[in-house]
Amino acid sequence: MSLSTLILWRHGETEYNLAGRMQGHIDAELTDTGIRQARVGAAALRRFEPGVIVASDLRRAADTANVLGTEIGVPVSLDKRLRETHLGTWQGSTSAEIERDSPVDRERWRVDPTFAPPGGESRIDVADRATEVVVGLLRQGEQAPPTALLAAHGGVITALTARLVGFDLESWAALGGIDNCHWVQLTRWAQRWRMRVYNAGVAE
Repeated sequence: MSLSTLILWRHGETEYNLAGRMQGHIDAELTDTGIRQARVGAAALRRFEPGVIVASDLRRAADTANVLGTEIGVPVSLDKRLRETHLGTWQGSTSAEIERDSPVDRERWRVDPTFAPPGGESRIDVADRATEVVVGLLRQGEQAPPTALLAAHGGVITALTARLVGFDLESWAALGGIDNCHWVQLTRWAQRWRMRVYNAGVAE
């Protein structure tokens, strides 16, 4: 066997999500709703039978992944390369505050994957480090399981998806956000990744 399916799963709800605050590397915990979302999502995702689960080392993603890992008996490994985008001085601020204080930078950040918030990193930076995780799995060759699940964050998932399916930079902004505990399914064929499902989820 070799890796042919990737599931990119976003973490459950946090208090920062509820408040509309930008988390970045801030290590927020899941709310009760977030825990429930993880359980519902895990029940749906178990059908993919991932042979490996790798999660961001930030608690919201790691705790989400552990719900599935415990349910299907697959250990979860943590990898800081799957952390959310470091948002620099924007971390902890609401979207409205950034719109008010830095409207030009905010708009550029939306459409330009090479742009980084002050003191932060760009979507290109995020894609570079997250892609390393996938490359490591591919290098296992026949030793890799056919399906791997990466539990991460919205910014990581959109950047990694755009990179793996080969979007040009101008098209990255066309990918919408990922809802809490929703996922992307990518399949590999003829040495290329194809997007099969985007922002899929189930009702609680």
